[in-house]
This record gives sequence, C-alpha cells and structure tokens, in this order.
Amino acid sequence: MTGYAVHTEALGLSYGRTPALTAITLDLAPGRIHGLLGRNGAGKTTLMSVLASLRRASEGTVRVDGQDPFENEPVMENVCLIRESGDLLTDEKLTTNLNFLEGARPRFDRAYAESLMEDFRLNPRKKPQALSRGQSSAFGAIVGLASRAPLTMFDEVHLGMDAPSRQRFYDELLREFAEHPRTIVLSSHLISEIEHMLETVTILHEGRLLLSGEADDLHSRGATLTGPTAVVDRHVAGLQVVGTRDLGPTRQATVFGELDESALAAATSEGLQVGAVPLQDLFIHLTDTQTEEVS
Repeated sequence: MTGYAVHTEALGLSYGRTPALTAITLDLAPGRIHGLLGRNGAGKTTLMSVLASLRRASEGTVRVDGQDPFENEPVMENVCLIRESGDLLTDEKLTTNLNFLEGARPRFDRAYAESLMEDFRLNPRKKPQALSRGQSSAFGAIVGLASRAPLTMFDEVHLGMDAPSRQRFYDELLREFAEHPRTIVLSSHLISEIEHMLETVTILHEGRLLLSGEADDLHSRGATLTGPTAVVDRHVAGLQVVGTRDLGPTRQATVFGELDESALAAATSEGLQVGAVPLQDLFIHLTDTQTEEVS
C-alpha cells in the first residue's frame, strides 16, 4: 500500500452565501506526509471533510485515488479523517468503539490499536464521555494510526495532549509510516513540532490556496542568521525580516527572499550561523493580513 493520490480542480464550497473554499486546485502525491496549514477559519477542516466525503463540494472537481469520493463506499471506507471533535460512539466503551471500527474499516488493525491503548494508558472499559480531553485526543490518534487507511487525515489531533503524549504520537506516526506507507495529511497549529515530518506544505488562507510545494523548497525561501545582535542587524539591513528572537546579546533573524552566495559567505565569514527558514516564521509572514503579495 502506497496510499491514495488527491486531486482537486477549482474546488469550491459555500455555506449559504458564505464561501468556505474558493477555487482550490491541489495535488497531493500518494505515499507522502503532507502538512495542511492555515489560521482558524482558513478552510482546512472543510477541505478535509470534502476529501472524506463528509461534505459535497459546491463546484469543481474532487478526486481521491482517481475517483469522486462522495457517496463512493469503496473509497470512503479507505479514507480516515480524525477530527478533534471526535466522531465516536460516545455512550459505548472504547472496546465497543474498536469493535465498530474493526467492522467498518477493512484495513483496521485491532491488535495494533490495543497495543497503542496500552502505550497511551487508556482504559478500554471507559466511555469516550468519561475521558479527559487529552485522553480523547490520544484515542483519536490511535484510531487514525490503526485504521491504516490509504488516505489518513489528522485534523488538530494533538489538541489536549501533553507534550510527552504529542511526542509519542509523532514518533509512532513516523514509525508506522515507515512500515506501512500511506498518504497522510497533518493539520496542526503546532507548526514547529511537526515541520520535521512534513514532505510537502499546503497553506490555506481565507478559503483560498496560498501556496503548496515541497517543504525543502519552502525552507530555502530565505535564511536565518544567528550571532551578535549588531552583526546580524548589519547583514539583514534592507532585507525583508519576518521574525527575530533574542537571547541576551545573541539575535536570530529570519529573512524572506533569495540571498545570493556572496551575502551568505560574508555572513559566515563574520561568524554568523546561517540556517534554513523555520516553517512557522514563513507561515506567520505569508498569512499576515497585512501581506498583500506572496513573492
């Protein structure tokens, strides 16, 4: 299994007269980990809901594994969307939920799910309504991992988890992906925590596609310069600075845009450390409401 490919062409969806998605043309290659980023209300959950056939597009084309997913049972049972809101049998025990999922999803690995529940210390006899927010999120993550669906989407699944639980999820996702490749879409506000896992990045802004591309290419759309404050300031003068961090006499500045080799060499010769652009800095810059144009 290498996962499902996703393609949309001029995809649009409106709630009454309010557009939620406008002219989204997007390709997500199979067998990769894709990041879907955007501010609150950008349209991330709506897009994933369309891909999972929970909503029907108002216009445009949607293809999952080359097929229209809406009311297409063979596709739907192989697409798993884990939403922060749950989608569980709230009045039934977790073990009963696993029974249901095992019957509903052809690739669901029950033994793997039970093993993960032990790792996350979840009591199978508890009901979802008795779980803490972090436990509920952990169970959602378990369901998504154990589904082994060719298209698996996690929509802010980390919410409520503490840092050790989030790290356990990230580590397990990478291990599981290596052993059972599939197409994974991760939506998260904790960009700095997930960026090392992402192979591609798609950013939505106000219901429109802002950009979509290889993560390595986005990281190279600028640089971070770290060193003594005065030296850093001298080298970034006249450049588009999209973020700074200070620690005592040391400053890290992130600049957006191409830097020629001579500028980078000059910075290095004065002892500055030169690194890639943090995805979070780039995201904040590109989705800033004051930004009128993406270079």
